[in-house]
Amino acid sequence: MIVVMKVGSPAEEIERISQEFADWGLSPEKIVGKHKVVIGLVGETASLDPLQIQETSPWIETVLRVEQPFKRASLEYRHGEYSEVIVNTPDGPVSVGKHHPVAVVAGPCSVENEEMIVETAKRVKAAGAKFLRGGAYKPRTSPYAFQGHGESALELLAAAREASGLGIITEVMDAADLDKIGAVADVIQVGARNMQNFALLKKVGAQDKPVLLKRGMSATIDEWLMAAEYVLAAGNPQVILCERGIRTFDGKYTRNTLDLSVLPVLRSLTHLPIMIDPSHGTGKSDYVPSMAAAAIAADTDSLMIEVHPNPAKALSDGAQSLTPDKFDRVMRDLSIIGKTVNRWPQPQAVLA
Repeated sequence: MIVVMKVGSPAEEIERISQEFADWGLSPEKIVGKHKVVIGLVGETASLDPLQIQETSPWIETVLRVEQPFKRASLEYRHGEYSEVIVNTPDGPVSVGKHHPVAVVAGPCSVENEEMIVETAKRVKAAGAKFLRGGAYKPRTSPYAFQGHGESALELLAAAREASGLGIITEVMDAADLDKIGAVADVIQVGARNMQNFALLKKVGAQDKPVLLKRGMSATIDEWLMAAEYVLAAGNPQVILCERGIRTFDGKYTRNTLDLSVLPVLRSLTHLPIMIDPSHGTGKSDYVPSMAAAAIAADTDSLMIEVHPNPAKALSDGAQSLTPDKFDRVMRDLSIIGKTVNRWPQPQAVLA
């Protein structure tokens, strides 16, 4: 249930009625929009009469029920206003959301050595990326496949962060590693295989770093949004949803089926920012540029693209990785579409 306050509502009145709702056993959450303040009411609201609530203050404009099972993630919960996630990077804050330029995340599947990750970070930044991705801990189908270098790889990501100024996105697999990952990462990634690891989602939601939540390979949109609800309900409002391809009946030509239809669907359901990962979504580097372009045209907020200096020798996912030179060309092509739809960052003015 949400309580929409009138324009110009006094702060004291908002605090008063919030306290009254808390006295009723509800959890009021103040959401400050561009023009109005909305109070989200979480708890047992089924028996509450919206008209009775509206009578508690002349400053209440309307009271609405949130019909979706995912309450905090619902677009209704923010009264139709899209949220943004602001990530503090060494180069300054980067905003991810519908009303901001497309934020590009790039880098290798796995962190292999210092020279490789630092050089890749510098190259993708020069091409326009805002974040470096790289796995220190890797969930793999086979127990014999490369699992990542673990804690030592976090040190290499920290070195790449310092050398490039990029924000770092890396995956957590075990809540026991969350503190040490959080000490390096600017965004904590929950991978597709852990999307419904509810104990992990609660732990990730209890910390204050932004969270990138990848869609499970067989997850419905409702299941995905309910997973986001776990993070939001634990207290962390900074969630980015990442579509990375789903498993369908045809796996011969692509690794997964990249579901670009989630962009308009999610826009109608949730206020959360959306990222598209065409690398995992297709599994083949030749298909990445066109799917990235399509994602921008369909209004994505962010892209995640795998880049490796030598894909043929990558320890994981080389087939879907672009070389730095190819990434340069792709970014130039994407800028044309991005500028057309007014979603591409403008170059900074050079002072004389």
